[in-house]
Amino acid sequence: MNLPAWTADQPLISIKDVHKSFGDLEVLKGISLDVMKGEVICIIGPSGSGKSTLIRCINALIDIQAGSITVEGQQVHDANLDKLELRQKVGMVFQQYNLFPHKTALENIMMAPVVVLKENQQEVETRARKLIKKVRLEGKEDSYPGELSGGQQQRVAIARSLAMRPDVMLFDEVTAALDPETVKEVLVTIKELAADGMTCILVTHEMGFAREIADHIYFTDRGVIVEHGPPATFFDDAKDPRTKEFLGQIL
Repeated sequence: MNLPAWTADQPLISIKDVHKSFGDLEVLKGISLDVMKGEVICIIGPSGSGKSTLIRCINALIDIQAGSITVEGQQVHDANLDKLELRQKVGMVFQQYNLFPHKTALENIMMAPVVVLKENQQEVETRARKLIKKVRLEGKEDSYPGELSGGQQQRVAIARSLAMRPDVMLFDEVTAALDPETVKEVLVTIKELAADGMTCILVTHEMGFAREIADHIYFTDRGVIVEHGPPATFFDDAKDPRTKEFLGQIL
């Protein structure tokens, strides 16, 4: 597929007036935001505010009713879009790890490049071993998911997504199911990815982490972006009463 010309001075992801309903329930009510290459965006808000739905729309896991989403100039919801090509560009890590229980950590990381992309197995294994080192799981290559902690499994899931060599990573509340003791190791991994220049969009309830890592914070409620800004402005000088109420409950 010949993709439209895209340059790094344009948004890597552009979301324009996106609407999404499930039956009679309108979940996204005209969401717009741009993400530049190398940016880290955190989306926060109460449960049911549309956060997870929004990022699932970015890699076409969920269709939209109106508006547009482009990734590197390509319309995500174009009927002719090669979704495999899109999901190579847009990696995603979920709250649940979704690892294959009968495969080792190394095999889980290697599976998609070898089976789906038909890449050379030896080259993929070399890359997978580097990724295991990157997420600080050396020595766990031959461990099965059931032998790993939740935090370790989530780091395998991150490495598995990175094995596809994406241009952007989506994280959907990836620490929500973890014990407090293992949250930090996953957040450190994401922080290191961001420091390496990976474009990241995170749905998160970890406010301290969002303040530390994000270039821009978006607060969503009832399907709209209520307020957004850089962390210092957002957390210390929020303007909208709903934002102040939300922050007052969680900080």
